[in-house]
Amino acid sequence: MEKVFRPSPKSFKNTFCVFQEVLPERIEGLIVQYDSKSGSKYYYTKEGMYRLSNHWGRLANSKWRLVPLNPETDSKFKIGFAAWEEFYPDNAEEELYYLEANYSDNTVNYQHKKNPNYDSKAILRTSFDTAKRIKQIRNLFELTSWAKYFDYDDIDELRKEIIDKLIFTNKTLEEIKREVQ
Repeated sequence: MEKVFRPSPKSFKNTFCVFQEVLPERIEGLIVQYDSKSGSKYYYTKEGMYRLSNHWGRLANSKWRLVPLNPETDSKFKIGFAAWEEFYPDNAEEELYYLEANYSDNTVNYQHKKNPNYDSKAILRTSFDTAKRIKQIRNLFELTSWAKYFDYDDIDELRKEIIDKLIFTNKTLEEIKREVQ
């Protein structure tokens, strides 16, 4: 019988992690090693953790996000997997996060600086500053009323120019808007 891997309970405090959704077959035969009060179930392996849950995002003192399968599954309960080395430290004081915009589906997400894909081009920010920029970028993606004060031919090009400056500079949104006009 294979020895059951059990990480320390403190291993997950103050962490950031991006889980990838997997199909239920991936946890068949695995034993639930932790069952939380909120209904999430945790399966530990030598490679990483599977989490079955109906809630993702901010969890107590951690930030765990799920990247859904494409096409998305119908179930409200999703199974995510993350390798142990994908759990990164989190705190409110350090500039740990950078932003990524996806212009094809008009979304923005934050990533940790220890992500192996980080190319050091996007500005690193604290959790608070990251959340503030995310809100601004989502408004730029979702609304058009802000654009009435600009002279532009293509709102998508204008949107991209402003969002890129929010990601790659420390300029405020107001400074960027003045610069772009």
